[in-house]
Parts: sequence; structure tokens; C-alpha cells
Amino acid sequence: MHIQEFDYQLPENLIAQTPSEKRENSKMMVLDRSNHEISHKNFFNIVDYLDENCVLILNNTKVMPARLYGYKETGAKIEVFLLKKYDSQNRWEVLIRPSKRVRPGTIIKVSEELSVEIVMPLPDDGKWVVKMIYEGDLLSILHKVGNIPLPPYIERKMATEDIRQLDFERYQTVYAKEEGSVAAPTAGLHFTEDILNSLKAKGVEIGYVTLDVGIGTFRPVKCENILDHVMDTEAFEISEETANLINKAKAEGKKLIAVGTTTVRTLESAYKIYGEIKACKSASNLFIYPPYEFKVVDSLITNFHLPKSTLLMLVSALATKDFIFEAYNKAIENEYRFYSYGDCMFIN
Repeated sequence: MHIQEFDYQLPENLIAQTPSEKRENSKMMVLDRSNHEISHKNFFNIVDYLDENCVLILNNTKVMPARLYGYKETGAKIEVFLLKKYDSQNRWEVLIRPSKRVRPGTIIKVSEELSVEIVMPLPDDGKWVVKMIYEGDLLSILHKVGNIPLPPYIERKMATEDIRQLDFERYQTVYAKEEGSVAAPTAGLHFTEDILNSLKAKGVEIGYVTLDVGIGTFRPVKCENILDHVMDTEAFEISEETANLINKAKAEGKKLIAVGTTTVRTLESAYKIYGEIKACKSASNLFIYPPYEFKVVDSLITNFHLPKSTLLMLVSALATKDFIFEAYNKAIENEYRFYSYGDCMFIN
């Protein structure tokens, strides 16, 4: 399958640079697969589509302030982007910019509380291993000196302090709990406490999984043949409570709605590994593309994804590539807002 089959042209003005004024007011395109119909709604209308025969599963991962700016002894400014822990000795896998200005042994001072020592390069696409030098609690320090790691298509070079504070609040779901991601599970950004309470009042059961979203979510597939692509590995966890909820729902014939592609990958990965959904801590490098047969997920709430991305391939597997591209064309015609801070679709 050729990568060009998953390409499309998007006007730059449709890449959302800021979130909608209110989370729930985002546009929502509804794809009805049973009759091949597309309708245009707002996200608050999601309450009208779900009832007591539905179970909603969300990814409660929390974005950490993973982007650090520091200086070498020479005064050169260096960006360190934390990806994930490398081992238990305060060493992390990171991206460094500009990487040509560092070598093993280089010390980057971020603040009085935190410095970063370059340990070694990794063979994987420009990644490095660094040692974090600090005293106390690292996450507390990161919240003081770190920055929200927005995707590269969101421009923030001249951002005001108000915009920075907006990002700290809005590039996070209202139910975020488990800190460890370097990107938000963006489909969840549209939910509010009121919408979640309204769904519960209708009898919709809600469960949570955790998948720590990695940098791979921003990256397009570079292989000409998508079958040559290797997914980044991301850690996930399913609690016993959520596993029981899903298994009970499936036994009763209820519809399982995943919020976001990360939730899809968590559930489908667990099934692939164990042959069932059960309480577990594991990792996923599952690559979902047409004609993948879904074992757990029935429907999906998701944002609009980048061309040539694994996320676009995943939604094409669920709704068929032709239907997805028809929907994307209509989204462009109707000036939907794309990507992380953009609008969403409900594949039903």
C-alpha cells in the first residue's frame, strides 16, 4: 500500500492555532457508516448520539511540561524535548535542538534546580539519552521550568503570556490524571465536566485507560510502502475496573465508543497481546491500517489528522479510506479546523 494513497492538500488557514472559545462548541462531523451519510453538528450534540447501550472509553493520560530551554556554558541556547524515561537512573530519551551543538558530556543548564547532561546519541531518528541532574521531585521542577510541548504546526514564537497560560489549560483534557505524555489525546479536548455528567445521566457508562502519547503522533510516515513503517512503542495500562466494564459491555452487546486513536490502540493492542481485555500494564507498537479488523472498538470520536500519518490510516481502517477522504474533502469545503486544536468527527 503506497503512502501517497493517504495524502491530501490542506489550506494552511485551516490548521487550528488556538482552541475554540469553549471546548464543547467545536464542530463535529458525524459519519454514519450504515447508510454512508455525513452530517454537521457541534460537539455538544454528542449527548444526543449516545445512550444506555453505549460505553465510552477515554485516555486519561496527562501532558507533562516536556519542552525545556537551557544554555551551554558558552551561552548557546539549547532545546531539550523529553520523550520518555530511558531507565531508572534519571536518564531520559530526548530530542535536542540544535543537536550539532552538543556531544556526550555537554551540560545544559535549564534553571538553578535543573541541569541536563548529554550521555549518548541513539540510532533512532535523532534521539539522545540524557541524565537529569536535580534534587527533589522532577515533575514538580518541570512544572516550574518546563513548557507545554505543542505540535510543530502550532506557531508560538511570538506568543503572549495569556496564550501560554491558555495552552497550559486547554492542551489538556478535563479528566487528565496520569502524567507521562508529550502530546495530548486531542479527541478528548472537546469534553467538559457537564458533557460527561450529561452522558452519565443518560446511562452511558464511562471508563478510562492510560496510554502515554509519544512524539510519533506528530510524525508522518516516510516509507513509500506503508508496510515498511515501524511504530514507536508507547506504554499503556488498563485497570481491572475498566477491563470488567468493557467485558461486561461486550457480553451484553453494548456499543464501545473509543475517544481518540490512542484509546483505540490501547484496547486493540491489549486484545492482540492477551486475546481478551484484562487488567494489564504493557506497551503498544500496533500499526492499524486498512483492512484491519477491529476486535474491541465499535465507534470512534477523533480529530482530523495529518496527511500520510498513521492516525489517518487508523481511521481509514475503521470507516474505509474512501469514506474518510470524502469526509475530509467536505471538512475542507466547510472550513472545519484541523489537527490538535481543531474540530472532530464521530465515526458511528
